[in-house]
Amino acid sequence: MDYLATRDLIRPETRIAPLGNALVLVAPADRPLEVALEPGLDLAALLGPQGRLAIGDPAHVPAGRYARQALIALGAWEAVVPRLARAGDVRAALLLVQRGEAPLGIVYATDAAAVPGIRIAGRFPEGSHTPIIYPFALTRHAAPAAAALLALLTGPEAAPVWRRLGFRVRS
Repeated sequence: MDYLATRDLIRPETRIAPLGNALVLVAPADRPLEVALEPGLDLAALLGPQGRLAIGDPAHVPAGRYARQALIALGAWEAVVPRLARAGDVRAALLLVQRGEAPLGIVYATDAAAVPGIRIAGRFPEGSHTPIIYPFALTRHAAPAAAALLALLTGPEAAPVWRRLGFRVRS
């Protein structure tokens, strides 16, 4: 959205950020694990001697960048860097955990909720990474019907659907 805004391609007065997401630690559904994600976390020990942590590649994937930020904030980044299974996207990271190829992964809550065979083992504190938000805006050349669609997608009727899908509805 910033890219579009700097090129004057959106109507700035319509820009809003109605949705957010959370970053979560996931495990296979058959692994009963609850992790308090707080400073001092020994994530390397949770991975076991050979386990890898599945995340989107922090060099290319937004979820991976958020994961790196959160792990740095918790003091766990340096210990897990050599044990990362860097995936091309969040769904690929989830698949590694779902198949049992990685004992743990870090993904968006919405993706974790959409994939069977996965359990959320912990939620990263909101302050541990940049807020995950999804901006909406009308483009400069949007058809009149686009405003109605934007109103529908960001209105109170849509909020229960967004929540059911795992998104945070921001006021």
